[in-house]
Amino acid sequence: MNLRLSSALFAAAIVAAAPAHAAEFRDFDQAAFAAAQAQGRPILLDVHAWWCPVCASQNHTIKQVVLSPAYDKLIVFRINYDRQKPIWQSFGVRKQATLIAFRGRQEVGRLAYMTNKDAITALMASAAR
Repeated sequence: MNLRLSSALFAAAIVAAAPAHAAEFRDFDQAAFAAAQAQGRPILLDVHAWWCPVCASQNHTIKQVVLSPAYDKLIVFRINYDRQKPIWQSFGVRKQATLIAFRGRQEVGRLAYMTNKDAITALMASAAR
């Protein structure tokens, strides 16, 4: 088997192994956020900085948690801490590594600069109920 064929088979196996259910991950967009709120969707805002180790830890936990079918309607909007300051400030955020959960238009909780997996899971569950 040549390298090109084995690479294609490997890629196909990865796609086939991906869960049918998964949260949607998007860069923050005000119109998309408002539409998700109007639909009553569970939402997680992730104020993220590429250089932040706490953000990286939170991201790892979020990606593990959303593998559950309970989160198949969740939308995770990532707000770039370095480039979208007016947006994160409009949510009352003071620093990177802030997670805010919404159930539709209602904020149901937030965590700032925390990596505790149980706390992040509970925050996400509050949006998905």
